This record gives sequence, C-alpha cells and structure tokens, in this order.
Amino acid sequence: MTDMTPTKNARRSHHWRHDLIELAALFTAVVVADTIAKTIAKGPDGPYLLVFSAIALAATAAFHTWWARRHSHAPPADDPGGSGVGTPLPPAALSGEDPTPVGDSAGTALWRMRTTVRDTPGSLAALCTVLARHGVDILTLQTHPLAEGGTVDEFLLRAPAGLQPGVLTREVAAAGGTDTWTERADAHDLVDTPTRVLGLATRTALDAAELPLALRQLLGRCTIRSVPPVSLSGRPTGEPAPVEGVLEETAMRLRDPNGGTLVIERPYLPFTPTEFARARALVELDARLGPRLPRGRDVLTLPEGNDITVRRADQRDLPAARAMHDRCSGRTLALRYHGPVGDADRYLDHLLSPRFGRTLAVHTASGRFVALGHLLWDGDETEVALMVEDDWQRRGIGSELLGRLVAMAEEAGCDSVYAVTQSSNTGMVAAMRALNLPLDYQIEEGTLVITARLAPRPAAAPEGAAEADAATPVRPLPGGGPRRGRR
Repeated sequence: MTDMTPTKNARRSHHWRHDLIELAALFTAVVVADTIAKTIAKGPDGPYLLVFSAIALAATAAFHTWWARRHSHAPPADDPGGSGVGTPLPPAALSGEDPTPVGDSAGTALWRMRTTVRDTPGSLAALCTVLARHGVDILTLQTHPLAEGGTVDEFLLRAPAGLQPGVLTREVAAAGGTDTWTERADAHDLVDTPTRVLGLATRTALDAAELPLALRQLLGRCTIRSVPPVSLSGRPTGEPAPVEGVLEETAMRLRDPNGGTLVIERPYLPFTPTEFARARALVELDARLGPRLPRGRDVLTLPEGNDITVRRADQRDLPAARAMHDRCSGRTLALRYHGPVGDADRYLDHLLSPRFGRTLAVHTASGRFVALGHLLWDGDETEVALMVEDDWQRRGIGSELLGRLVAMAEEAGCDSVYAVTQSSNTGMVAAMRALNLPLDYQIEEGTLVITARLAPRPAAAPEGAAEADAATPVRPLPGGGPRRGRR
C-alpha cells in the first residue's frame, strides 16, 4: 500500500499545476504566432513585426527557463527524503557559553554528547540520521545499558563550527533523545575508551595517589571526597560503604582500601551502571596493589654545600615526619596550621595519605626530614602547603618544594592552586610571587589566601605518565637556590 503522506500529496498537486501552466503557455504561443503570421502577410510593416515577435519569443523562453528552475522536480533541501543536506541551522547559543567551540581543524569542532534513547529497533538509527543531516560526523560511540530499560549513548562528534549545542540538543530531542548533555571536547578525547581505561589503570598501579585523579578522568567533571572512618577530632564519620559499593543517581560511594569511603558526586548527570562498574574496578585494583610510590628522587646541593634529597612520602614516613614536627618551634607550627595542633599523629597521618593528595619530603643524607610540602585535593580545588624546620629556613628549600608542587598540579590538570597562610608570613608570600603566575589575594582577619592560576596544558600527557614523578626537575630558581642532581 502506498504511503500517501501530506508531503507527497502536496508535491503531486504542485506537478499538476506546473503541467497546466506549461500547456496554457503553449496554446498562447501558437495563437500569438498565428496572429503575427497573418499580419505580416497582409500588412506593409511585416519586417518590423517580425523583429518584435522574435524579441517576444526570446522573452518568453527566458521566463520559461526561470520558471522551470524555480519549480523543478528536485526535492527541497530540507526534505528528509531528498539529498540529505539540511538547511543552515539558526544561530542559537547556550546561556553563558562561548558560541564558537574549540575546533580540531578549520571549520569543525569536537563535541562530547550524551543522550538517553529507547531500547527499540531504529531508535539509534533515527538519531544518527539527524546528526548526518546536519553534517555531524560520529567519531566514537559508547552505549550504557540502563537497568530500567533504554540506553545512554555517549558520542564523540566532529560538527560544523557553526553548529551550536542548543540547536544540537533540540535536534536530538526531535529524534527521540532525552536528557541530552553536550560538552566541548578536544584532541585528548580521541583516544578510544579501552586504551584510556588501560592507561588510567597503569597510572593507578604506579602511584596510589593517582586513584582520585584517575577516577575523575574516567567519569568526567565530578567531585571526589575521601571520608576517613574517624575525623581528626576522633569522632566516627558515619557508616562505611559496603564492599560492593552504592550507586545513587548522581552519587556513588565506594569502600576506600585505606579505610573510610570514597564519595563521588556529579550533580549534572546521573552515573550509569557501566560507569559504576568501571570505577569499582579501579578501586579494587588499588586495594590489591597496596601502598606504593614512585621511586624517583632528586639530590639538591644547597649554597653552603650540603646535599639534601627530595622524594615522595606517604604514611609509612609518619615517624620521620613526627620527629621533624617535634623539632619545629611553636611559631613555625602556628604559621603552618594557623593554630595549635592537638593530635599531631592523626593530623600527619591524614596529610600523608595518598587519598588526600601528594606529599614531598626533603631529608638529609641520614634520612632526617627537614621539610614537607603537600598538594592536597580539596574537592574541585587544590591546596599547597609547606613546612620547613627552623634551622633549614631561608635556604631556598620552600621555594623549591613549592615549584615542584605547582608542576605536579599542572601535570594533574588543575586550573589553579591556593595557599592559606598568615599575612605576616612574608616567606610564603615571596615564594608564591616567585612562581611568576597570575595571583589573587584574599585576606580576612589576618588569614591570607593566595590563589595562583595555572597555565593550561599544551598537549596531552602520555598514558602512564605517573612515572614522571616528583623527581622531575622544575623551573629554575632565583640565584642562591639549590643545585640539582640525579640519584
């Protein structure tokens, strides 16, 4: 049975009118030609009338050509059954977003898109047809089955630079997609998912502090908090997550191998069971491997000729860190912690945990700690903190540690780092200014917060880049700083 859609009926009616007009024009031309011929034969102005008739015929032919081109039988450009090339999309930008996305080449842009479709035959085909009609190329596609039916399809798209995300969302919704989410992508997203997951697993295997970063890269823009079993004051923090973990829409809770719970939240987009399984596998890998740190270290020579070593530290270095703590003056401890520290062991155990960040330690040839530097994950932000033993201050050690911590933050993809200190701590202020980065200052009741905005990474770090640890030299220091060597 023929499908007589309104579009086809309108097109058939249009063809009938077109034929009728051409037939009327033909009869009119015959009558005019017959009249002219009789006039030329009987009148004295025959040659002039012949020229006039030639001009009239030329004008009629031109009009016929124009009419035929305007009302041709080709389907309209926006007809789904025609050429497949859609009409130009109207300009529409999302609120607060730059209307020109970052492109991977001239005239195109990369987008990540996620949408939910019905789990029925043809639903994905309808979505792909809409994308193709607007010149969008699908580079990669992942499907996340949902327990209640349907699937979440995640695309990496190469689209015309003029295609706006708001328009793309409306087109996808017309094709049956719901809960559509779009985000700009770049060349880092061109790596296929199995390769990317293997790379994140390698980074986690080399360094326990990489687990929060690997989870964030695996799940996209999210907030990761590590909740210890007891707070610094000794109070329980709540029920730990079960071994199998808990998935609750836009949040998941996983048991931390170091104790406590890993809480991952993404309020703008629910997690899928597939993402939950991947995250749980990374945490299980971390639990099986146990404590581990990169082995690299640097030997630095101070201006007076003493050699010191810079390396990563963790909770296994708690005795040496506590011994340094006991040697520091009350003023040094107050500048670092902004007040008295009641239980140094519990506090240092928290700071040295790889779940909360990375720690650099400076020690002498005998293994005595003389300085500690911390890069702490604080939700979506990153804090840097330093403490140098009194007898080793004013030798460039703090500036060296700060430069290395900032380099590690840049490698981890952080946008900025901040330091909390007192306005009287001129040494920390000078070290932050020596970074030669844009700084923001906020002061309230004697507490100073200095935020340094970091430069974006120029290129993707190779997978497994966790081997490039704190032993990698960083920017040169002003005159008088320690000289570097390798061990």
